[in-house]
Amino acid sequence: MALKPASMPRFEQRVLLGSLLCALPGVMVLVLMALFGTPGTLQIWGLVVLVVIGTALLARWQFRRIMFPLYTLAGLLEALREGDYSLRGVQGGALGDVVYDINALADRLQKERLEFEESSHLLGKTLAALDSAVFVFDDASRLRLLNPAGQRLLDAARSQLFGRSAEELGLATLLQGPSSVLLTHAFPGQQGRFDVRHAALRSNGRGGTLLVINDVGRVLREEERQAWQRLLRVLGHEVNNSLAPIQSMAGTLASLMARDALPADWREDFRGGLDVIAHRAAALTRFLSSYSKLARLPPPQRRDVELAGLIEKTARLEQRLPVRIESGEDLHVHADTDQLEQALINLLRNAVEAMLPGAGTVTIRWTRDGEHAVIDVEDEGVGLPPSDNLFVPFFTTKPGGSGIGLALVRQIAEAHDGGVMLVARETGIGARARLWLPLASEAH
Repeated sequence: MALKPASMPRFEQRVLLGSLLCALPGVMVLVLMALFGTPGTLQIWGLVVLVVIGTALLARWQFRRIMFPLYTLAGLLEALREGDYSLRGVQGGALGDVVYDINALADRLQKERLEFEESSHLLGKTLAALDSAVFVFDDASRLRLLNPAGQRLLDAARSQLFGRSAEELGLATLLQGPSSVLLTHAFPGQQGRFDVRHAALRSNGRGGTLLVINDVGRVLREEERQAWQRLLRVLGHEVNNSLAPIQSMAGTLASLMARDALPADWREDFRGGLDVIAHRAAALTRFLSSYSKLARLPPPQRRDVELAGLIEKTARLEQRLPVRIESGEDLHVHADTDQLEQALINLLRNAVEAMLPGAGTVTIRWTRDGEHAVIDVEDEGVGLPPSDNLFVPFFTTKPGGSGIGLALVRQIAEAHDGGVMLVARETGIGARARLWLPLASEAH
C-alpha cells in the first residue's frame, strides 16, 4: 500500500485559494483605478467585460478543480457500495488524503471479503463432509441452510426444501423438544435411532435455530460389525487350530485301518492318535467354555465388601510364586464378592505367569483416590507385550492362553462402574495392573 501523502496542501486551502483567484480580476481593476484614476465610460464597460470574462474563466477552472475529484470519489464510493473493491484512485490532486483513505478502505474490504469467502468455502466443505444432518432455521422457523446429509435424511431436492417451515418438513417437534435427546424416529430418507441436538443462533440482529441430527444407529452397527469380525477371526483361528490336527490324525488312522495287514505296533499308533484327538477336543471344549463364561456374566449382586479381607483371601489362593500384600487403609466397596474375587484372581494369575518359569514377587496394594478404591497388582516380569489388543476377548500372547482373563476383568470392573488398565512400571521391570471401583459410600 502506498504511503499516505504528508506534504499535500489540504483541500480546504485549495478551495480558499481558488475562491480568492476568482476575485482577482475585480481586485486588479480596482487597484488600477486607484492608481491611474477613473477611466471613461467606454473604458469602464471594457473593464467590466474583461472582469466578467476573467472571473467566469477562473470560476470554471475552480469548479473543475473541485467537482472532478468529487466525481472520482463518488465513483470510488459507488464501486465500494456495489462490492467492487478493485478500483483505486490516484492519490495526488486536491483530495489526496481522502483518496488515500478510500483506497485503504477498499484494500481492507477486499481482504475481509477474501477471508469471508475462504471461511464460507471451508464451512461448506466441512458441512458437506459431515455425516450428521445440519439444518439452520431463521426466526420464522424457515429453512435457510442444510448440508448434503440433511438433504439425504429428508430425501428431497434442495430447491424443494429451502424456505419451507420446520412444520412442513416434519422437524418442528424436534425443535420444540429438549436441546439434546436420543430417540427412534422415521424420516423420509431414513429411519433408526438418532441423537438430536438444537441450539439458538443469532445473525444480523435476528434469531434462528441450529438443528443437528446424528445417526447413532449406523455408528453402533459399524462397531457391532467390527466386534463380530474380531470375534469370528479369533473363533475361526482357535477352531481351526483344534480341528486341523484332529482331521489330519483321523485321516492317518483311516489310512492305517485301510491296510490289509496291520503293523505290529498299530495299537500304539491308534492310542497316540486318539490321545491327540482327545487333547485337541478337550482344548476346544475349554475354549468354548471360556467363551460361554464371558458371554453369560450375570449382573453383579452388590453388597458391602471389606477390601483388605477379600485381597488377603485371594492372595492365599496363588501358590506358584510369593504374593506380597502392602496393607492400606480400611476401605469398603459396594460390589459382587464372587465377581470381584474372580477379577483379582485373574490379575494375580497374569502377574505370576508373566514371571514364570523364573522367580520373583507379585505385589498387591490398595489406596484411596478421591471417591474410588484403587487396587494395584505389580509383577517383575518382562513387561507389557507390544499390542493394543490386551483387553480384546480371546486375544492372548501366552501359549495355551484363552484370551478371556483381562477381558473378563474389564467386563467385571465396568459392570461395577469402575475400570482397569495395564501400564509399565515407572521403576524397575514388569507391569502394573490397576483396578478401580467406587467406594461403598458413593455407591449407596
